[in-house]
Amino acid sequence: ASAPSSQSKPAITPPKPQVAPGKPAPEAKPAAAPAETKPAESKAAEAKPAEAKPGEAKSTEGLKPAAPSPLPAGQPRRLAPGVLITIPPDLQVADTVSRHDVVELLAVDTKFDWAKDVAFRRDIFCLEFQFKPVRVIAVDLPQPSGLFQRKLVWYLVYCVTHSGKVLHPAPAEDGSYEVQEVDQPVRFVPEFVLDCPRLNKRYPDRVIPVAFQRIVQREDPNQRFYNTVEMVRELKPGESVWGIATWEDIDPRVDRFSVYVHGLTNAYRWEDAEPVQPNDKLGKGRTLYRKALQLNFWRPGDEFERQPTEVEAEIRFGWPGKPAYQWVFRPLGS
Repeated sequence: ASAPSSQSKPAITPPKPQVAPGKPAPEAKPAAAPAETKPAESKAAEAKPAEAKPGEAKSTEGLKPAAPSPLPAGQPRRLAPGVLITIPPDLQVADTVSRHDVVELLAVDTKFDWAKDVAFRRDIFCLEFQFKPVRVIAVDLPQPSGLFQRKLVWYLVYCVTHSGKVLHPAPAEDGSYEVQEVDQPVRFVPEFVLDCPRLNKRYPDRVIPVAFQRIVQREDPNQRFYNTVEMVRELKPGESVWGIATWEDIDPRVDRFSVYVHGLTNAYRWEDAEPVQPNDKLGKGRTLYRKALQLNFWRPGDEFERQPTEVEAEIRFGWPGKPAYQWVFRPLGS
């Protein structure tokens, strides 16, 4: 018997829909595409660092550096009368000239009479200084160990204005000099020193970027402030610039202190304390004094159980029974 032959099955076609005469056939809708499945997005909750007490360190691992603050977009705050203390410029005609012996030449030959009592003349400027009394803010500062430490940062908000007046000694026809007021730009190079004579401690100001941003947000985010390094510039007549000086690691026992502001004027003096020999180094025995503004502050109490708000509230401008400020000549480097 022969094997039965295999026959292929005919293809089954779906029946066409019945359409009534005179009506168009319905359009076939494409099959819906399978829904795309998106991977689940994992959202990591940002852990907020715990507040640290003053002197307590905490880790800086995983923290991103603070982004630079944008330029002010709004109008600066209008301060109430009396908030800013104004120190007017101290322009003195006597600062435009000083008379000295040229000791280096007289050491070679004492008969050089033209080297005796020589007049040294120069242009003198002085800026107007406005400021708020010293304030204190608690800031978490990064340490070399890689940790943050809560510290009290002392700071001074100030504004300098160049009136444009510069004293210029101009020679006259009779050989004398006449001091004139001229308008010209000046170079401002600020320097701030917090000095406590009782404890014999001096604190030059420091640039603290982390604290600077906090202070700007606290004082006026719409005002453009500069730190001591950024403030170095040429001031045009009539120009005003705002700045902030900052200090850290101030001894908590400081109760009566002064802030010396250098750079507001270019007035200076010098003294030759001892005779000079022909082979001595140039400038030996000479002391240079710079004119500085001395601002006096005090706060009653002691260093125990002080809170940041209490420290700030107690800092007052002026010493009881003494001038609140004065212009002084201080040795270079002091």
